[in-house]
Amino acid sequence: MSANDRPVIFRNGLVLTMDDSHTVLPGADLLVVGGRIAEVGTGLTAPDDAEEIDATGGVIMPGMVDTHRHMWQTAMRGYGADWTLTQYFVWYYLESGKLFRPEDVHAGNLLAALEAIDAGVTTTVDWSHGLQTVDHADAAVDALESVPGRFVLAYGNIAQGPWEWSASKEFRDFHRRRIDGGKLAGFQMAFDVTGDPAFPERAAFEVARELGATVTTHAGVWGATNDDGIRLMHDNGFMTPGTVYVHAATLTADSYHRIAATGGSVSVSTESEQNAGQGYPPTWALRKHDIPVSLSMDTSVWWSGDLFSAMRSTLSADRAREHLDAHGRQETVTHHHLRAEHVVDWATRGGAKALGMDSQIGALTPGRAADVVLIRNEASPVMFPVLHPYGHVVFQAQRGDVHTVLVGGRVVKRDGRLVDADLAAARAKVGATLDHLRATMGEEAWQRGMNPDVPERIVLENPYQYTAYDAGAAQWKH
Repeated sequence: MSANDRPVIFRNGLVLTMDDSHTVLPGADLLVVGGRIAEVGTGLTAPDDAEEIDATGGVIMPGMVDTHRHMWQTAMRGYGADWTLTQYFVWYYLESGKLFRPEDVHAGNLLAALEAIDAGVTTTVDWSHGLQTVDHADAAVDALESVPGRFVLAYGNIAQGPWEWSASKEFRDFHRRRIDGGKLAGFQMAFDVTGDPAFPERAAFEVARELGATVTTHAGVWGATNDDGIRLMHDNGFMTPGTVYVHAATLTADSYHRIAATGGSVSVSTESEQNAGQGYPPTWALRKHDIPVSLSMDTSVWWSGDLFSAMRSTLSADRAREHLDAHGRQETVTHHHLRAEHVVDWATRGGAKALGMDSQIGALTPGRAADVVLIRNEASPVMFPVLHPYGHVVFQAQRGDVHTVLVGGRVVKRDGRLVDADLAAARAKVGATLDHLRATMGEEAWQRGMNPDVPERIVLENPYQYTAYDAGAAQWKH
């Protein structure tokens, strides 16, 4: 029996089960056997060969779930820190995104996958819209399969219309080779709906239906996608309970009603929406319409892959909106409607539900896969006292406090360090990608890209250059 097959028992931790009742168990043990949670309680008996992990003073919670991350861009960590969404479109959609080779997608995915595990994010949706060819797609999957986490490939290609790439023989062959019976945790198709009345995206939706794949789409993004796209999806019968609407920040009540009525969910990327300009983070509106929420980080070209930051910023943005609206009515908010407990749920159980994996992950209950995170840092004065467990996770903890991570019962991070991770190799791959980009673009263009000029009219009228339809001119003119 290998070390990864050994039972594991966490001793004397504060357990956030995230079960249906949000049960909190102080001073509890959690036993993992055969890759699944066997028991949660006090004074548990473990098999003689179990690895014992001291969780005293720590918080044990389910592995977090990120439902929308452009992992291929992680090799450019922080490069676009000052970008607007328009500049992002210019750099990736119009100009330099086309320079990414398959090995560059591999490098970004590898680094992003390692970053996710290190931060306690055990399941990540790779919103992979840089797959210009199936060679790029194979490289993306190779990287994901090399890291012991759960990864869902959301296949996309910003260089072609979804009705084109989804119809290709190469795409079908890729799906047969890498998805059917493959090692990934799941598969989605990732594309946006521009609002073109001709609804050319219909063909891609039909392929998704044929393959049994769910669709994830950037919806309600200022200047790019709006209510017209939602209406087209709804009127043509393509809004399903598995559909994930990313951002959904500039939609009207009519669109939110359609999402709620068809059982879809929204992936909120608060740091992205606040900084890039997709719209105000919409949790305040989603709560009104009882739409399920999950959290995501979007891309490390701007931000980190840290869902602690996502929880913190989401809670803050929702409360800021609530206070501002109340002040506009000359009123005072005396009790917050959104609590820390809710955003912890969104970061764990909410993501599991959005991906149709709620029976498998997202909570620490017997029978579920043992995706477990221990937050414990004996060297930090911030890790005591733990008085409000949900509040501590959201406002006090950070990814540097992630002590131990299990994925399917396998210990992938122990004592604050990734297990068997070749960071030197990952660094070398990322370095090769950066060398390629800088040499191909030229140093002056590379430096200018951190605050790129915006070509007149082109991206302002239509960021989706694979179609002539004017997706967002009415919004851009405001």
